[in-house]
Amino acid sequence: MMPPLTGKTIILGVTGSIAAYKAADLVGALRRDGADVFVIMTREATHFIGPMTLQTLSRNPVAVDLWEEHKGWHPGHIELADRADLFLVAPATAHTIACFAHGLAPDLLTSAYLATPAPVMVAPAMNGKMYRHPATEANLRTLRERGHAIVEPEEGMLACGYEGIGRLAQIDAVVAAVHAHVQNSG
Repeated sequence: MMPPLTGKTIILGVTGSIAAYKAADLVGALRRDGADVFVIMTREATHFIGPMTLQTLSRNPVAVDLWEEHKGWHPGHIELADRADLFLVAPATAHTIACFAHGLAPDLLTSAYLATPAPVMVAPAMNGKMYRHPATEANLRTLRERGHAIVEPEEGMLACGYEGIGRLAQIDAVVAAVHAHVQNSG
């Protein structure tokens, strides 16, 4: 029996949250389930986990900088966005969620987001006060209205020392959401 994600191309966006280190486990889980994973990191994410780690685990190049695309005339982020079966962002910061909601493209990840016709899934991770802020709530509402799936964060001890909502959902929960999406769209 083939793994359930065989033949699926997933873009994994990794943003500048302390939870970015969990992207390594997420890449591993998606690959074990057969997905071809391409990682796009924000520059801020590289402060928490190195691109080489995710490149090694994904077995694909990791893209970070919009201005370092060197393949031919066709912008790499557009080509990659076209190939995706799912555009997953985990962890997703308040900043990236706001950029998505308002159509802003200041970096490679947000540019690829605007270019992809693929379904989008976002797994927020941030301080609970940021998550509960009316602006973030409105931005998430906008993404839901566009049909994007939101993998809700968990409650617990946050990296900032506060306890509350905002922890990245467990990797198993994110992977389960990906499987459910693939089943429902396949």
